[in-house]
Amino acid sequence: MEQGVTFWAWVVWLLKVLILAFLIGIPFLVIVVLVSSGIYNRFLKKVEKQLEEKYRKERERGFTLIEVLVVLIILGLIAALVVPRITGRVDEAKIETTKIQMKAIKNALEQYKLDNGRYPTTEQGLKALVEKPTIPPVPSRWKKYLDKVPKDGWDRDFIYISPGVNHPYELRSRGPDGEEGTEDDIDVWEL
Repeated sequence: MEQGVTFWAWVVWLLKVLILAFLIGIPFLVIVVLVSSGIYNRFLKKVEKQLEEKYRKERERGFTLIEVLVVLIILGLIAALVVPRITGRVDEAKIETTKIQMKAIKNALEQYKLDNGRYPTTEQGLKALVEKPTIPPVPSRWKKYLDKVPKDGWDRDFIYISPGVNHPYELRSRGPDGEEGTEDDIDVWEL
């Protein structure tokens, strides 16, 4: 029987220990959790505040010289690649605009000749396509052929000479360089 008593004594003792551990342990765990979460929250707030302060200082500090130089180098490289292409396209567009304007003037001059039997003289100029000329020979069946006298792609007046050397009239643009008689001139008879 002693073995049975000692066995049950051990079981009772183990139950007392478990109950005591349970009664002490649960509140202890709750206290540990509450205290540790409070400490943890204070720690997190402190770390968060330090990070905020660090990034605020970084934002206020601005850029370093190296960062600015790197950005400028990148922008320079991009400009070196893009600008020549864009510039070439702008010149091409101005040349095309000039050719289109010249074709419109040529059509208006042909209509003027059909109505009046001759082209405007050099003295009358291209203005004769917009206003009835007062300089002789004054056309008898004049009408408005253009709303305004167009300019070339570089916003310069066209060169108009009538009668021309090898054609009934000469109509030219000085081209991109703005100088007459150079190879970049645009002639209506070469379109």
